[in-house]
Formats: sequence, C-alpha cells, structure tokens
Amino acid sequence: MALTRLSRKGVIRQLARGLYDYPIDHPALGRVAASADAVAKALVSRDSVRLQPAGAYAANVLGLSDQVPMKIVFLTDGTSRRVKLGQREIILKHTTPRNVATAGRKSGTVIQALRHLGQRHVDDKVLVILRRQLDDTDKAQLLKDRKHAPAWVANILQRLAAGAP
Repeated sequence: MALTRLSRKGVIRQLARGLYDYPIDHPALGRVAASADAVAKALVSRDSVRLQPAGAYAANVLGLSDQVPMKIVFLTDGTSRRVKLGQREIILKHTTPRNVATAGRKSGTVIQALRHLGQRHVDDKVLVILRRQLDDTDKAQLLKDRKHAPAWVANILQRLAAGAP
C-alpha cells in the first residue's frame, strides 16, 4: 500500500509490476521515460537472472546502428516475457546458457551486435567503430569469451583484440 500511495502522489512511478523508479522531470522535455538499461538492471537484481542485450539494441548501444529499436530485446536465462515501458517494450527471450555466458560484459554485447549485423555486413568501418570503444581490459576479455561465439564472430573478435585490420 505504501508504494501505491507514493505512486499516486507522484513521488515514485510504477514501470511494471514490482518495478518502480523516481521520475525525472526535464525543464523542456517534461517527464523523462526510464531507460531500458535501468529497467534491465532492476530486473537483474529483482529476479536474479542474467540479461544480455541482443539484436538491434546491442548494435545501437555500440554505435553500429543509428536506429533506436522500439522493441528492445534482452536474452535471459530466466523466463521469456514482455515488459511495457510506455510506447516502448522490453522483450526478454529465454536462450541457451552459451548466449548468456557473457552477460554483463562488453564482449557479450559485441558478440550479439555482430550476430545481428551478419557476416556479410561486418566491414572495416564496423571494426573501426568497435576498436575505438575497446580498451586493453575489454580486448583481453574478448579473447577469453571467443569460445562463446560462433566461429566467424570468434575470428572477428581475434582481429579486434589483436588490433589487426
């Protein structure tokens, strides 16, 4: 009941069943929607699941795509479900342990973004964009996480970690 009262007063906002946040009001934009990453973090801590950004969302997060997907997909080792955030929707898709083995790491997002783009669409421009975002720790992690990626993605991860074109 306390959460309901605070929600009615506008102190907190209910995002989904069991998920609340403090709303942020921007002077020009008004009430700002909750970010998908913030909701994902809340789901991880509440449900004790692993989440890995996938598809177009992973490509967008890494700057490989300018398109912002309306349906944000996360791979999970929990149950599949949908979480509505106003006009946007977060889709949690149950997947194999191999796909969420790299959850929470930049290497996992890189693997999923490359899988989304497809082998034919990964060119030098994509590699340059990725290379700019990776530090030495990320490169070392890419080498460790190659075993969780398809063979063609593992070859690209090797090239990214080595700094080769």
